[in-house]
Amino acid sequence: MEEPIIKVGIGEFDELNFAPTADGNIVINDVEIGKQFHWNKRENQRFNGKFTVKVVDGKVLLINQIPLEKYITSVISSEMSGECPLELLKAHAIISRSWLMAQISGKKPDGKPIITDQEICTWYDREAHTLFDVCADDHCQRYQGITKTYNPTVEKAVAETRGIFLTYNGEVCDARFSKCCGGKSETFENCWQPVHYNYLESVDCPYCNTDDTALLKTILNDYDQQSKDFYSWTATLNQDTLQELLKTKTGIDFGEIIDIEPLERGASGRITRLKIIGKNCTKIFGKELEIRRILSQTHLYSSWFDVEKTSDGGFILHGRGWGHGVGMCQIGAAVMASKGDKYDEILRYYYKNAELTKMY
Repeated sequence: MEEPIIKVGIGEFDELNFAPTADGNIVINDVEIGKQFHWNKRENQRFNGKFTVKVVDGKVLLINQIPLEKYITSVISSEMSGECPLELLKAHAIISRSWLMAQISGKKPDGKPIITDQEICTWYDREAHTLFDVCADDHCQRYQGITKTYNPTVEKAVAETRGIFLTYNGEVCDARFSKCCGGKSETFENCWQPVHYNYLESVDCPYCNTDDTALLKTILNDYDQQSKDFYSWTATLNQDTLQELLKTKTGIDFGEIIDIEPLERGASGRITRLKIIGKNCTKIFGKELEIRRILSQTHLYSSWFDVEKTSDGGFILHGRGWGHGVGMCQIGAAVMASKGDKYDEILRYYYKNAELTKMY
């Protein structure tokens, strides 16, 4: 197997502004990152490799073509800080490489969203990308070109794991990961298609509940450090705000919200089906990202929360974790690496039954 060339969708632009640099790279201005999430921002980013420009629905679409290993070098510098412990970066290089290969293999798990008058149960994956392999944002994996300065640790992590993938029964693992599982990881089928992967079992994670601020500053990128209390968090929704939010996000006028009722939870405690009971109508929503989307201007940290009704008709959500919680917990893995665990030990902990296989 040869190292693949990856097509990465950098983004859509009303007007594309870029400038070549003295070293032959290109700086793209005003790239949006963290789209629809609470860390959303725009920044100028630096890239190398080849580019394709397409006009789609009146927008300029920029696609970067780059060898897989260079892509991985950028991903692990963008998902986490390049100052992370070496063993975490090595583990992350392997799971990011594996996730990518699983996505572009063409094999998709069975399962279709449920959309009826009573229920909307859907999920969000990379199948929306038809003109490129993966996007450059959190919807897939963060890829910011060579914007983040490469350092020897990042280069070493990628070089020492070059061509190594997580596999199960001879197939590359769909190796998901999230920022902070909140103490227990989730299973694949509770977030995406109703398919169980033996290497994505739910595991207890005592590591991500850390108050080591020095470590967090080392492993989190600057904009991620703005997100506080993500292991245990609260979100307060007064009645007027909640009604308007649901109307905007779902297009449904629920009227006065009588109750928010969790119907089903996954292995970690994340809600997979949630009933919204209003005076005008009642509807069930799932899966986890859809629940996070409709209850926040951006997205809730996670769908692992309990609901408290307040005396004035509002609701307080008491939640845990940051992200879907499936696979490796990035902060938990960072804590493991800081305590001396090796990359293969980290991977065996979060991906039960998986093996390491060198494919090129």
